[in-house]
Amino acid sequence: MTTISRIFRSGRPSLSDSTPGRYLSTSAFSTASLPFLDSEESPSTASENHRRLQHQTHPLPKSRDESENQLISLIKSCSKKTHLLQIHAHIIRTSLIQNHFISLQFLSRAALSPSRDMGYSSQVFSQIMKPSGSQYNVMIRAYSMSHSPEQGFYLYREMRRRGVPPNPLSSSFVMKSCIRISSLMGGLQIHARILRDGHQSDNLLLTTLMDLYSCCDKFEEACKVFDEIPQWDTVSWNVLISCCIHNRRTRDALRMFDIMQSTADGFEPDDVTCLLLLQACANLGALEFGERVHNYIEEHGYDGALNLCNSLITMYSRCGRLEKAYSIFKRMDERNVVSWSAMISGFAMHGYGREAIEAFEQMQQLGVSPDDQTLTGVLSACSHCGLVDDGLMFFDRMSKVFGIEPNIHHYGCMVDLLGRAGLLDQAYQLIMSMVIKPDSTLWRTLLGACRIHRHATLGERVIGHLIELKAQEAGDYVLLLNIYSSVGNWDKVTDLRKFMKEKGIQTSPGCSTIELKGKVHEFVVDDILHPRTDEIYEMLDEIGKQLKIAGYVAELSSELHNLGAEEKGNRLSYHSEKLAIAFGVLATPPGTTIRVAKNLRICVDCHNFAKVLSGAYNREVVIRDRTRFHHFREGQCSCNGYW
Repeated sequence: MTTISRIFRSGRPSLSDSTPGRYLSTSAFSTASLPFLDSEESPSTASENHRRLQHQTHPLPKSRDESENQLISLIKSCSKKTHLLQIHAHIIRTSLIQNHFISLQFLSRAALSPSRDMGYSSQVFSQIMKPSGSQYNVMIRAYSMSHSPEQGFYLYREMRRRGVPPNPLSSSFVMKSCIRISSLMGGLQIHARILRDGHQSDNLLLTTLMDLYSCCDKFEEACKVFDEIPQWDTVSWNVLISCCIHNRRTRDALRMFDIMQSTADGFEPDDVTCLLLLQACANLGALEFGERVHNYIEEHGYDGALNLCNSLITMYSRCGRLEKAYSIFKRMDERNVVSWSAMISGFAMHGYGREAIEAFEQMQQLGVSPDDQTLTGVLSACSHCGLVDDGLMFFDRMSKVFGIEPNIHHYGCMVDLLGRAGLLDQAYQLIMSMVIKPDSTLWRTLLGACRIHRHATLGERVIGHLIELKAQEAGDYVLLLNIYSSVGNWDKVTDLRKFMKEKGIQTSPGCSTIELKGKVHEFVVDDILHPRTDEIYEMLDEIGKQLKIAGYVAELSSELHNLGAEEKGNRLSYHSEKLAIAFGVLATPPGTTIRVAKNLRICVDCHNFAKVLSGAYNREVVIRDRTRFHHFREGQCSCNGYW
């Protein structure tokens, strides 16, 4: 089993458990296992030094006719398709389309410009009698960025059939086509061809192969390819970190920051590394690590980069430090729509709805046009604060004033807004009236509102829609269990539990994390795996005694089993967020803010627990659940009970 911990080795670390050497040999992929690629092909040339596609064109010979040079310059400067068509007519009439250098430049302009027309580009390509490898590469690359990336694979196959030897760029571009369509089978075939062609020493090609395995959820294979890269560089480390994030190995991604610098060669993280790590910190709620990355950014002069500033705003917002996010926002010399959207979303998730709306109005006054992400943030702010009239107004203005057609995320915000406000029938009618087809997330949003307002009949109807979509998950049935138990319908609770058992439906346990001294500690309900388990449970019992004196009473409705009051209270005592909070009280000095992140929505009982604890222990407790932040101070929560 490949594990990230294997990278600690003397000298060059490894990410693979396999023995040193090539883990995938040519013999592992016989021609019989390649249904799409021809087994008959001419021998490949030696691997070229990899270059960017724009450097593939050969230098113009000094003997070339001056008119041809002028024509090439004209093609490069051509900005309108009408002009391009005139040049096209000229090179066909003069047969210059068969001139390699001219046709390559023309094809590049037609196929790789932002306004590319693949139908037209394909027509141009078909007029070239003997396309070269460079010309094939242009088309394969263009297809990899188009709406029909699979055509890049078919063109690569044709290239080999016609005896045109591919170079590393050919394989890199066709792999990007496979990435676009998540084709593991196609990627495996290309990998085999890379080995047969002798291109396994090309760094750029292998990092693209890592990307392919990562997008197909083959993290271990991506790590093995990383081991095979002959000379690591910062780019290859960045791709590895990206693979970790994509495959939900977030903590491993953070470890790469230290490991890449501690290797024998000592690779220096760059701005891309920092961007990826900030994303990982935001996902995990790793504030201390995020602050380390922030310090690194400032020390290395990256703090002026707009994209990094935007990522810092997002990271601090999602790690519970909204004031820090806002201070970065205010210091920025330049702000784009991403900056404003990040700040508006930060206000929204922390429950500052009015501030989010004010920021939205300010960005318009400054002439910054909102995009769909901005409107998602504004509608989310309205939802978290119960601003129904404001939300309806902004939703109505989206297309009329801003020219933005509502997408599935905007509808989701509106369903959440109406559902939280108890307008369940209106939320249901909105879904049924949508032009676009509602997805499972939208129905789950309404199901969550049914749980809040104990609307069992509509909850059952929503489950029916999820079954129609064949998208029902264990969490959906748990929400329905919640609804039945909240209204005391224990017969239906029993029947639903029996159904889930018969169908083998397994629920995912709630998980809470807390960061201490750069290390992330993880807890699940009734957790016994932490090295300080005994101390944590002793502390939790002591906290429970103190909170009862302070007025805390367990919210028994949060327990979904039909048990006696005492047994329900015992089950509620050891939820994951309570264990994380107890560890925070145990392991940090008095007065230290406790920050916890949870993968699910916080239950009512744990919410009450944290609220009373914040007053009794004089601690600020910040909990980020699946949808928003709760800031507990002096016995109160920032959500004011609206969540």
